[in-house]
Parts: sequence; structure tokens; C-alpha cells
Amino acid sequence: MVEAPHSQPTESVLAAQDTTEAGLSSEEARRRLDEGGPNDVVQVSERTPWTILVAQFDSVLIWVLVAAAALSVWTGHVVDAVLIALIVVANGLFGFVQDYRAEQSLEALRELTAPTATVRRDGERVEVDATELVAGDVLELESGDVVPADGRLLEATDLGVDEAALTGESAPVSKSTEPVAADAPLAERESMVYKGTNVTRGKAAVVVAATGMDTEVGAIARELAATEETQTPLQHELDRLGRRIGLGVLLLAALVVPLLVFRGTQPLQAGLTAVSLAVAAVPEGLPAVVTLTLALGVRTMADENALVRRLPAVEALGAVDVVCTDKTGTLTEGRMTVSELWVNDAVVDFEGREDAPDERVELLLRAGALCNDATLEDGDPTERALVQAAADYGFDVADLRERQPRTDEIPFSSDRKWMGTVHGDVGYVKGAPDVVLSKSSRVLTADGPADLTSAAADRVRQQVRAFADDALRVLAVAYAEDPDDIDSDLVFVGLVGMIDPPRAEVADAIAATEGAGIDVKMVTGDNVRTAAAIAGSLGMGRAVMEGGEIEGMDEDTLRERVETVDVFARTSPEHKVRILRALQANGHVVAMTGDGVNDAPALKNADIGVAMGVRGTDVAKHASDVVLLDDNYATIERAVERGRAIFDNVWKFVAYLLSANVAEVAIVFLASLFGYLVLPAVQLLWINLLTDGLPALALGADPQSGDVMERPPRDPDRGIVDRQMLALVGGAGTVSTAVMLGLMFDSLGGAAAVTPYAMTMVFTGFVALEFEKLYVIRWFRETPTFSNPWLALAVGTSLALQLAVLYTPLNRYFGTVPLGVADWLEIGAVLAVALPGYLVVVVAIRRYLSPTVDTD
Repeated sequence: MVEAPHSQPTESVLAAQDTTEAGLSSEEARRRLDEGGPNDVVQVSERTPWTILVAQFDSVLIWVLVAAAALSVWTGHVVDAVLIALIVVANGLFGFVQDYRAEQSLEALRELTAPTATVRRDGERVEVDATELVAGDVLELESGDVVPADGRLLEATDLGVDEAALTGESAPVSKSTEPVAADAPLAERESMVYKGTNVTRGKAAVVVAATGMDTEVGAIARELAATEETQTPLQHELDRLGRRIGLGVLLLAALVVPLLVFRGTQPLQAGLTAVSLAVAAVPEGLPAVVTLTLALGVRTMADENALVRRLPAVEALGAVDVVCTDKTGTLTEGRMTVSELWVNDAVVDFEGREDAPDERVELLLRAGALCNDATLEDGDPTERALVQAAADYGFDVADLRERQPRTDEIPFSSDRKWMGTVHGDVGYVKGAPDVVLSKSSRVLTADGPADLTSAAADRVRQQVRAFADDALRVLAVAYAEDPDDIDSDLVFVGLVGMIDPPRAEVADAIAATEGAGIDVKMVTGDNVRTAAAIAGSLGMGRAVMEGGEIEGMDEDTLRERVETVDVFARTSPEHKVRILRALQANGHVVAMTGDGVNDAPALKNADIGVAMGVRGTDVAKHASDVVLLDDNYATIERAVERGRAIFDNVWKFVAYLLSANVAEVAIVFLASLFGYLVLPAVQLLWINLLTDGLPALALGADPQSGDVMERPPRDPDRGIVDRQMLALVGGAGTVSTAVMLGLMFDSLGGAAAVTPYAMTMVFTGFVALEFEKLYVIRWFRETPTFSNPWLALAVGTSLALQLAVLYTPLNRYFGTVPLGVADWLEIGAVLAVALPGYLVVVVAIRRYLSPTVDTD
């Protein structure tokens, strides 16, 4: 087995790559380039724009609508066919745009590398196109460079690399040429640098160990390309609904035609009746209504800092029952902040301190600001935190540095682990506590410097451990009275504890999320201690698992453990995907957050991928369904709330459309058994236009009910057409059918065939009845009656259109006649009879089929 380069000494790595510290010859580099290919992340996916477009129409409901359009053409209703076709094409084009944009996530990976790189070729430093790098090349890196390939460090001078996009490590990592353990996780491979990461300080020489698709970024590209697009619960439901409707239409036609012919109806008329029934059974407006409702949700969520990249993701948020969230910048503020100080046996809560001056605290902060290369706006995050703390204490840092200019310095290095600066006759030092402590002979007390006894040193170490247990990053500060002794004989001043603090609003958001039955898990590349401490401070559980443990687990064990673990620390991209798949295998609908390149596979595999908009990489954004414009977990909680409200609205209009279609089919079918061919195709299509049109669209603007975040997540396996909806559709459809047949027989007055008057009464009565039922369905979902002015306007407009086909020359196209006052009073009486019937159905469903009883 070949040993990994991070665990080998530099000599072995050079030998394995058949190169030297002087680099390759130009001729050898060209040969390797021809053999291994360019240093590029290639497009592995075979999805072309054409295949993406065709995939948009791979839906059962879409094919049912196409069949409905064909039937409309066959019966002479070309306008209806055109409207259905426009609906199908518009939905397909919108889906194509969304999916094509998501496909660009792989293209974004290609842009992570720098355009050029400095290498040693033929014993000289030359600049080459980064795509021409090959394994064995020796790179030279310095502050500000983007690392163009994976490589093993040969030389490193104070090298710091920001690997957050790849590993999730919240702070720049100090690098070293020393080998690390072979099983060290990616975030702890200090002897390596990786493609797409950023050099924040120092310089280095690196032997290239992997290029192109063999790099860590390349592995992520392969994972993205291999990931199949997942259907949201709503997409799955619409497909299932389409299959059921399609099967129902076929069975209906197979039943009606022979039955009518047997009863003496002409075969052509029987066929036209079957076509009318089939068209009546198809909810033509459903895709358009779904699209508009989701689009309204997208606009609202954008105003709430959640940018939705795929429309179905809006509704899918409402079914989420597990949120796997990153830590840095999502649960926390994403910046280092001085939290606590320690000066000889006294802990100072810096954030909650009183502003009374303290000479030791003042010296500690002054030294931290002077022994420092950062400013408030730029520099290492840890050093910026020290500058900010000094400014918050009252120092004018720029003025302080001008009055005490730096006359000499010893820069920080990963080997020394400390930094020293000289300012006239005094020197300041900051660094790792153990190192600074070992160089100190005295400690600053309230009475001045005193000997640093072993007992005093033990108290310092104890305090370092206490700070570390609270997830604080700890630095020690000391000064030298004689600048010539800056690396020895120091006076130990104190400790600075820093943390990336939790966002103030996140604890309440997590509590609200968990109160809604959603489990929240932290998945981070940060270390165990920090992750657990932050989780505890936010009210999350503190059961922790390290990424290394996941590697040794089989899938069954992992599926069991993910249910009880709250915090996953030191995770790699592979770990995140395994955690996600284990949760999904357990039946969970999972939202996964992320910001880095390493998060892209998990984001794309998740039911809902949520990327960070502020600090997120383009790769993460392109692989996600939702982008948080403020990188804030609280926005996820609001998005889930919005998703649940949108599902309520989708549920209402699906129930409304299906109940209308069921009643239409039942009325036409039962009337035909008595020999009456009521509601011809043109009237059925008009009814569908009025009910599936403006009123159904206006339902998308319904406000949310007050209890959306008090319910448990809906079970996506139960479907949108659940037992409650089936009972409502069946019960309300029965009431509608009964009263409409009663109205029909009364209007016929014993006639042997349907008269235009009877047809008009049933036609108009059915339209009015549907609008009454619409408000009953809203009441069933606890939506206030007069809370949606758009709905009132839509109903009013639809009624006006119905009047137009009664009292204008349009009536000759619909086979209707004008109605008198007495006729309208009779229709009003029918509505009065139907309303108690609807309400009885609703009350019965609430009593016997509530979610607490419905445990299927």
C-alpha cells in the first residue's frame, strides 16, 4: 500500500514523484502533461441542455395534461387545448432554467484554481498556466496566492492557509513541513496544501502530489456529477396524483361508453360524453397554480433573506424534520471576538465588564494591539479580534501604534508558536500559552511583577484548560523589560480567550425549530471541544461524534447512531454525505447547510441544500436549493415556517380542484344514467377555467395560520392527497352532487330531455356552489374568512365572467339562457342547503380523521 504524502518525510515524497527540490525539466513536465492531462476539474456530468429540457416533461401529470389537450382538440375546443399547452410549456421552461443553473456547480469548481502558478523548471523560477501543472512540479507560494494543486510542503516560512472552504476549519491553519499521522483527517494534515485554498500569510515551496480530478476538489467534482437529482415531496406527490388521474380517466371512459351505448345512446354521443368526463376529471390549472403559489413564496422568502433557486424547494422545506447545520457563521457570527481575559488569578468577562480602568487589563490589550500585524478591517482573524478588543476598551489603535512605533520584530512561525515586537525600550510577546509561559520568569500581579513559581504556572495552565473547555481560543501575552531578552526572562501579563460567538437570535430559532418537531444537528469541520461548547450554549444536545469514528462504521450502525448524536465534528465531505444518507435511509427529510467546496456533495444530495450567501463559495451556492443572504440559522427557521404555510395553501387548492372535478364527473355520469346529458364539454371546461383559474391562484396568497410551527413535520410518505383530503373530496363531492341533481330534476319539470334552462341552472348553480365550498375548505385549514382580499376579488371577477355567458351574446356558444330573479333565489336556496352539508363533512373529518388519529 502506497503511503500518503502527508505522512511521509519530504525526501520520500520527492522520490515517489521522481523529482527534486529544483523541480522538473520543461521536457519532463510536457511529457507528464501529455500523459496525465491538464490540471483541470473537467465536466464529468453527461447532462446536456437538451437532456435537461426533456427531463422537465418526464412527469405523469404533464402527460395527462397533454392527453387532455389532445381531447380538447378532438372535441373542437382549440382554445382550451392552447391554454393547456401553454401551461405545460411554461412549467417546462421554468424547470429547465432552474436545473441548468444548478448544473453550473461543476463549472464553478473549475474556477477555483489560480490562472497562473510559479514553479521551478530547469532550475529556474518560471510562471506557467496553472492548468499545465503536473505531479512532481515544485510550486512556490506566498501570501494572497490561491493554491493551484494538492501538494506536500518542502519549505514553509510562517505559512498560514485558509482551508475553510474545503475542511470547514474556522481559522487559518498554520502549516509545517513535518509529517503527520497517516490517519489524520483532512483538517489536520498540516504538511499538505490543497487546490482551491488560500494562503493568508508566509511563503512556501510545495511538491505537487495531485492535479486535476485527482485532487480533493476533483473528488468533490466526481461526487457532484454522480449525484442524481432528488424529487421534492411535492414533485413526487404530483407525479403520483397524475398517475391516479390518468388511470381514473381510462377506467371512466371504459365504463361510460359501453354503459351509455347499452342504454341506447348513439355511439358518437356516448364518446363525446366520455370525452367531457375525461376533460372534467383533469385539473388543468394545477401546475400553473402550484407554480404561482411557489413563486409567491419565493418572493416572500427573498424579502426574508432566503433566496430559493428551485421552486419545489419552497414547499419541501415544510416537510423537513432534520436540519444539519454548519457552525461557523451560521450558528455563530463568523468572526473571532475577545470574550474573557485572565490576569493573575482574576478572570475578566470582557463582554460584560464594567469600564473601570485596570492597569493590567490595559497593558494586556495594549500589548495585544502592538504585537500585531492586523487592522480592524484586514488581517488574521485572531489578530483582528485583539485590535477590536483594544478599540472597544478605548484605545485609538492607529494613534497608539504611531506613538509607540515598532523598531524590531520576531515574526510568528508555526515552529516558534509566538511573535515578538520591540517598541523602544520595551518588547511585547504573544503566542501559545505553554510557550510564552516557558519563556517567563515573573508574572504581573496587582502589586507588580512577582516571581513565577511552579504553583503560579500551574494556575495559569489550569486557567488555559478552563478557557479551552469553554471553546475559547487562548493566547498568552507577556512583555520584556529588556528588549534584548525578548525570547527569555519575560513578565507574564495574562491570557486572552477568544471565540466565534453564537448569534444572539439563533438560540431562540433553534428552540422554535425543535418545538416544531424538527431535530437540529451540527455538522462541522471544527474540533470536538469547540463544537460541543457552542452546541451547549445554544441549547442543543451535546452528544458528539468525530468524523474518524464514522469511517469505521458500517451503514447499519451509522443509521442507529445518527438518531442520537447532536454534534458531528471534524467531518470530511465523505462523512457529511454518509451522515445525510443515513438520516434519509431512516426516513427523514433533511435540510443540509454549508458554505464550502467540501459541502457541495452533501448540499446536492440533501432533500434541501441550504448554502450561505455571504461567505459561501460559488460551488456551494450552485449545488444548493436555497441560499441564505444573511448566513443566519434564524433565516432557516423562517424559511421552514414559510414552507409549511405554502404547503397549507397547496393542500387547500388541490382539495378544492379535486372536489370540483369529482363532483363534475359524478353529476354528468349519474345524470346520463337517467338519460340526461347535462353539462357538455364546453360548460365543463368553462367551470374548470373559473374554479381552476383566478380563485385557485388567489389561494396562493392566503396568509399562514398561527399554528404552523406548533405542528409536527408532515410525513412525506403520506402524501398531499392524505386521508383527510380524500374524505373532504369525497364528502364535499357527494354534497355537491346531491344538491345539483336535485336542482336539475326540479329545473327539468319532468321533461324527457335536458332543456337549455335546466342546463343553465345546473351550470350556474355549480359555479356558485364551488365558490361557497372554497371558503369552507379555507375554514377547514383554519384560515380566517376575510383575510385574503385577493381571493374576494378573484371570486367576484369569476362571477362576473359567469354572468357574461348568461346575459351577453356569448350564451349561444355555451348553450345557456338568461336567468330571472326567481331562478337566482332558487340557486341561493341550494347554496343554503349545501352549506350545512359541507360543515358536517368538515366537523366529522376533524373529529375522526385528525392527524393524532390518522397514524397510517
